[in-house]
Amino acid sequence: MNFGIIIFPEVEELDFVGPWEMLTMWSKLAAGPDNCLIVAETRAPVVCAKGLSINPHVSFDDCPPLDYLLVPGGMGTRREVDNPGMMRFLAAQAPGCEALLSVCTGAFVLHAAGLLSGKTATTHWGSLDRLRALGDVDVVEQRFVQDGNVWTSAGVSAGTDLMLAFIAHTAGEEAAARVQLQAEYYPADTVYGSTASHDRAPAYVRRPGSPIGRL
Repeated sequence: MNFGIIIFPEVEELDFVGPWEMLTMWSKLAAGPDNCLIVAETRAPVVCAKGLSINPHVSFDDCPPLDYLLVPGGMGTRREVDNPGMMRFLAAQAPGCEALLSVCTGAFVLHAAGLLSGKTATTHWGSLDRLRALGDVDVVEQRFVQDGNVWTSAGVSAGTDLMLAFIAHTAGEEAAARVQLQAEYYPADTVYGSTASHDRAPAYVRRPGSPIGRL
């Protein structure tokens, strides 16, 4: 099994590093995918949104067929939706994937490749209206959501929750439990200051007790 995470210039670091941590723990602890790959258009180092530089494992040209594929977000997605190389890569890989995942504004890259139309999805709170404006996506304000083989999450840190839920769905709760324990990932539910009263905060923050994710 091959799990690929795509990166690109100005990708948001935690969008892919959080899922990467969960993914590779799954691989090591609970018989997860054999090959976990960071994929980019070329093998040249990729400079992320906050300055972290990443060396991809494979390029679009030499990437093997993927069973799972995740697209993170960040300001770089504004460019990637118009990147013919990205669109060709997704068009070639997506039909063979058991699942497609996005974090944050990675949802717009999936949509540009024709992979999100007619789906229920979410994205970063600051881009929810922009996702609604596309007109063919049922947008929900949740931490993550699954619609068939397409999984999307809200912004940045939400990708970690997405990946842990995906592991539970794919490999069972005990596999997810082993990953969660090893990562000591038991998030506090504190909402600081006036966050909940922000007029654009997602519904799951503004309404305590509302579902954070939907499978």
